[in-house]
Amino acid sequence: MPFRKFGDTDLIRNTIVTHPKVNFFIFDGDVYYNNKPDQDGKFAKVYSSEVGSINLYEYNIDKLAGSNEFIHPYITKQSAGASFKTVGKITYSNEFVYGDRVTGSYPMTASISREFMTNPSARSTEANTATGETFQGAPTHRHFYALKNRLNFLGQRSQHYLVSSSLGDKNSQTINLISIPSIAYGTQINPGSVSLKWFLTGSLIGELQDTKENGELIQVGPEGSTGSGSVAGVVLYDEGFILLTGSWNLSSEQIGLTNGGSQAKPQWIYYGAGAKDGVTQASAPPGYVSASFDMSFEGHTETQVITMFAHAGRGEVNFSNNPTFITHNETSLSTTSSAIFEENAERTIKNTVSSSFEGYDAPFKRQVYVSRIAVYDENKNLIGVATLSNPVLKEEDQDISFKFKLDI
Repeated sequence: MPFRKFGDTDLIRNTIVTHPKVNFFIFDGDVYYNNKPDQDGKFAKVYSSEVGSINLYEYNIDKLAGSNEFIHPYITKQSAGASFKTVGKITYSNEFVYGDRVTGSYPMTASISREFMTNPSARSTEANTATGETFQGAPTHRHFYALKNRLNFLGQRSQHYLVSSSLGDKNSQTINLISIPSIAYGTQINPGSVSLKWFLTGSLIGELQDTKENGELIQVGPEGSTGSGSVAGVVLYDEGFILLTGSWNLSSEQIGLTNGGSQAKPQWIYYGAGAKDGVTQASAPPGYVSASFDMSFEGHTETQVITMFAHAGRGEVNFSNNPTFITHNETSLSTTSSAIFEENAERTIKNTVSSSFEGYDAPFKRQVYVSRIAVYDENKNLIGVATLSNPVLKEEDQDISFKFKLDI
């Protein structure tokens, strides 16, 4: 088939911006994503991931190893050196020979998680085996250390971000750090959309919102409650972290909120207890199941889209390489030998024009059915195929344009 070049007006490039709404609900050690229940399929869990986790592209739905195998990505080792980011250069060179398959795995899942830090700046104590002298080792809470520079940088947005200021010193404060994977929000969390709600036996005892859109999480409810109008923490919109330091009591009731130990009164530093942090009904003091937490926000995603128009003009695209284009049972070759290969020039094109009368053939018209459109780059390399849901009839005297989009 001949190639056709896209014209100046046949390619449109634009950006689709979306703000998907996201909700996480935490109760009794389980996290629920967008109120999606834990569903059983024919072979396994429908989403092939634990409750509250997001399955990237939702691959391997309702599959069980050994029954219906998981799909997985792979790259064949070639001279170009293409591989996965998770495979190091030394491993790639020493453990794979040319022609070997380098494989990955699906599904890829992620969910929110929580870290409770009573002494964020703590470091482990190490000893010199030769002299016996002790020295400070690695940070106990590495995520806090990794975020310190970013927190100070964002201090120009609000002083509540600063690690150390007149508002407090995060090095010694108890910190509640909630991590949100980027798969849940895209490129950033939309400012002004964050809401954190704390429920005790089903009743709302506290709500935080970033009403100023500057990252400050301000207690907005219930109206007139202890701490109303106070800042309980900050949101790192681009990085996907929520850092809570609010330590005022939201209720006078004592409940279990940590592993072991004693009961405590609800405070924002305990918000989200049970979100992949090891706190369970079995490990927490009595009263743990009376608390539940709701987190909602909007994400921000930008998708680059190319819209393409492929035109089949009048008198064009009227031939097919499909064997059914030629009348059946006709001799395909005229001459063939060790030196000659000649097709039968007298073969006829099958008349596919429908007749309204039985036993009567309608007058012949050259027509084809378009089922796929292939897209090539400037070097004639195939880069994509657009498949139509139903073949489209193209008659010789028609002009037809096809519109298709590619998300980058």
